[in-house]
Amino acid sequence: MIRIKLALLLALGLVAPAFADDQGDVDKVNGAISIDDGASGGKLSTVNGGIRIGANAHVKSAETVNGGVHVGAGATLDSVESVNGGIKLGANAKVGRTVNVVNGSITLEQGADIAGKASNVNGGIQLDAAHVGGGIDTVNGDITIGANSRVEGGILVEENHSWFASNSRKPRIVIGPHAVVQGTLKFKREVELWVSDSATIGAVDGASAQKFSGDRPPQ
Repeated sequence: MIRIKLALLLALGLVAPAFADDQGDVDKVNGAISIDDGASGGKLSTVNGGIRIGANAHVKSAETVNGGVHVGAGATLDSVESVNGGIKLGANAKVGRTVNVVNGSITLEQGADIAGKASNVNGGIQLDAAHVGGGIDTVNGDITIGANSRVEGGILVEENHSWFASNSRKPRIVIGPHAVVQGTLKFKREVELWVSDSATIGAVDGASAQKFSGDRPPQ
């Protein structure tokens, strides 16, 4: 009888299912962190190690120095930060606030969602039918807003103040087919900007957009 009542409450959404495992806060030095599929966790932090968050897992935050972060499909967390390592969000993964990287790429697979800003200094930023709600910032990274992706808050490419700025290549910014970028696309340094003829973008400040047809612009 108890099992029948519990099953009914779960079906009606009146009782939240317990996670398979609650791994709490994890803080490491010289070690990786892994959260199991479907598990929950608190604040994850490591130095000299990567972080793997399993599919459909739920954690508070993830921070690493000298390591990347992989967020599995359908997983959720508040924020992700990495120094010297890329961040990848699997399909339909959700970040409630921001994704911030220094020296690393940001990759969003299909359906991934960042409610706040996605920013880095060095490294590419790529969206595949994904969403960023708080804008995208970079200094030296290429940006690809893939087909059917959506960005609110615009795009900002900051000026490069590094010692090697004079020898650095121009970032390549691509807005793909049926993508939408709301807000200003502002460029404080020279870039190569390509915009699909089926994309929708806001005002462009600091660059001249080149139109392209098909799946991608010429190399």
